[in-house]
Amino acid sequence: MIEDLWTAEPPAPLPAADGLFSVSAGTAHLNHGSYGAVPVPVQRAQEELRTEHELDPDGFFADLPARIGRARTALAADLATDPRRLALVTNVTEAVAIALDSIPFAPGDRILVTDHGYGAVTEAVARKAAETGAELHVAELPLDAPDEAAVRDAVLAAVDGRTTVAVLDQLTSPSARLVAGPGLLAELRALGVVTVVDGAHAPGMLPAPADPNADFWFGNLHKWAFAPRATGVLAVRPEWTARVRPLALSWEHDKGFPGSVEWRGTCDYTPWLAAPAGFELLRALGPEAVAGHNTALAAYGQRVLVERAGLRPLPATPGVWMRTVRLPVGRCESEAAAKALMAEVWRRLGTRIAVRPWDGGGLLRISAQLYNRPQEYERLADGLAALLKG
Repeated sequence: MIEDLWTAEPPAPLPAADGLFSVSAGTAHLNHGSYGAVPVPVQRAQEELRTEHELDPDGFFADLPARIGRARTALAADLATDPRRLALVTNVTEAVAIALDSIPFAPGDRILVTDHGYGAVTEAVARKAAETGAELHVAELPLDAPDEAAVRDAVLAAVDGRTTVAVLDQLTSPSARLVAGPGLLAELRALGVVTVVDGAHAPGMLPAPADPNADFWFGNLHKWAFAPRATGVLAVRPEWTARVRPLALSWEHDKGFPGSVEWRGTCDYTPWLAAPAGFELLRALGPEAVAGHNTALAAYGQRVLVERAGLRPLPATPGVWMRTVRLPVGRCESEAAAKALMAEVWRRLGTRIAVRPWDGGGLLRISAQLYNRPQEYERLADGLAALLKG
């Protein structure tokens, strides 16, 4: 969706968000989508848990599985899913490892991914394919695919009779596009394809993100759901829960999923226990108000990058708080060049952005969160215009 770009106007700040974040005033943090930023009330909730832990370490661990279970139940309600099919994990990197280790692969099986997939996830799939004799097949998704239907068609065109598993992004990291939408997941299920969905950006942004048609779905809560790092969730369809293989055996193993996945001995579980406070804060702010602000601000940021820096906009998914533009041909077509531009933008403009290498010109992704202001995107656009001329 590009048609909204030319009329995008900056939204008014939400007064309730004043003082909620501790991001430095000297940093234009336009990359919330990568690592998030934990609101101050959630930082305090986690600090209280850490203090409680240190006052009585043995007592804290004594009933910890039950407390994790209560946190999981609260989070499941916010994610509109069944707590019996949900497990807490540290992040999607761990979750994809669990999913891939739980699915039986055989030589000749074809595992489908896309060229918009997150690099670490695609590498995990490639390793599993090499270990099992399965074949990795990469579907190419056009950067300028106009809408969700076009993306769905591109994925389905890559499915054949040997495709047994599809590992797909819900919202892509480099291009901020919806791929594994409800329609596509339902069609893949009807075709008998096991679906593994990387929903890293979905919790807190998309309503009911854990699609019941996904065999395995996972997402991060420390990006858009205001949770401490590192907090992620893994949702598994009921027919798979008994087959889930945790990465490490623990004293909770005999109790099965989800406890067998969650417990890993002496670790810091305070991020998980504090995670419900993130959703509580989101509800207090008003999910519709937050979504309206962030969606409008991301669109405005893309607009000024196009108008002031001369960059080409890529189509966006409605309601997503990230936007992407294309850098000129020859710019950031390698990982090293992308990292160099991010470092230069930080050094010269005091701005954090995400740039991914792409043939024909790298992809620059911006995010929008309550602490961002229109002037930050304007400064980035003006500074990039000068940098790209040099």
